[in-house]
Amino acid sequence: MTFAHEPETPRGRLPGGLTLRAMTPNAITVAALCSGLTGIRFAVTAASGTDPLVVAEDWRKAVIAVIIAGILDGLDGRIARLLKAQSRFGAELDSLADNVSFGVAPALILFLWSLQEAPRVGWFAALAVAIACALRLARFNARIDNDVQPHKSAGFLTGIPAPVGAGLAFLPLYLWIATDNPLFRLPVVVGPWLVLIAFLMISNIATLSWTSLRPRRSVRLELMGLVGLVIAALLTEPWLTLVGICVVYILLLPLGVLRYARVKRQRANARPVQLPSE
Repeated sequence: MTFAHEPETPRGRLPGGLTLRAMTPNAITVAALCSGLTGIRFAVTAASGTDPLVVAEDWRKAVIAVIIAGILDGLDGRIARLLKAQSRFGAELDSLADNVSFGVAPALILFLWSLQEAPRVGWFAALAVAIACALRLARFNARIDNDVQPHKSAGFLTGIPAPVGAGLAFLPLYLWIATDNPLFRLPVVVGPWLVLIAFLMISNIATLSWTSLRPRRSVRLELMGLVGLVIAALLTEPWLTLVGICVVYILLLPLGVLRYARVKRQRANARPVQLPSE
């Protein structure tokens, strides 16, 4: 029984006017943030550890935590659109969480893993990734209300996304875990690689997005089988599979540039020609 002085709370709505539907994607974003921060925690533990087996396991956990953050980051936006719970607050929270999980966390993890052997130069390489991620997200927020975005309107992205940049930045760490070769841990290898990834994150090159990938119907079954094989490979040989995914993505970068150049030419040819007035 509801008394007159106790207004009934609508179903699915918390006291104060916040609906559970609006909370769900933001809660996933916070979970992604916590996962990225947990990756930093594992890296700090690994850097101060003495048992080689425990240290190696902590480095694996640090990388996995950031990967989980990337998976959650891919879910929150889709769930928000599915529930029609998009908000400016959610977009700002997502950008702040991405900056920590895919900028600060990879920079600190890789610095503690490798770059602290050359602290002066190595720290600048780590900063390059963190700063590039922040600049990329700031550029995205600045354009979020801009209707004129040539890359986005054609189904492309500008530069590599922050989660992808974090995944690519870990490529030397993947190789080190998979092969146990100390060469991949050298600062002269990790540092230039991070600078390259930082440049790609803030660059203006057109990169492929999910909407720009439209496979033909004749090969869709084969692609579904390929996805299944990749998932199976991730379960059996995760680190070598991550190396392969990184290599494939890097090889696809020129394809994105070429396809967008073709779209630009088609748009230019489709523009009406203005005849001179008499």
